[in-house]
Amino acid sequence: MAQMVLTALSLSLGVFFCFVGTLKLTQVVSYEMHKDLKKNFAAQAKVFPLASSLGVKVSPKLYREAVGWTEVICGLALLFMPGHIKQVANVVLFLTVSLAIFSHWKINDRLDRIAPAIVFALMLVCRFVISIQQSRRKARINDGGSDRKAE
Repeated sequence: MAQMVLTALSLSLGVFFCFVGTLKLTQVVSYEMHKDLKKNFAAQAKVFPLASSLGVKVSPKLYREAVGWTEVICGLALLFMPGHIKQVANVVLFLTVSLAIFSHWKINDRLDRIAPAIVFALMLVCRFVISIQQSRRKARINDGGSDRKAE
């Protein structure tokens, strides 16, 4: 059962992040959404956490493209790569989504703009936890233990 949930989460998150990353990179899918994302990243680049501490100005275009490529590559990893690579992609996406939540919060976006990022962060956490549980269960079985806890 847990394996089915893990597979479903990997597939749905992989497809979602490939789609959203593509929206950030090109206007082919939706001109309106791409235009809105460009405007949003212009505001988010001003509150990028390392920009103020390092005194560096972040290019909104470069920031948007970096996030877009990160989402596409990690989404593809969730769809097609094996175990440990999926875990790395999961963590990278979680950090990316956490940065998005922080940025939305810093620019005082409404909850309806922040909510999708929160939901997908929670889904990434669920996928990560289930994957760790599966790994531990497999290790316990391989070590000669039982899948069931002692009663």
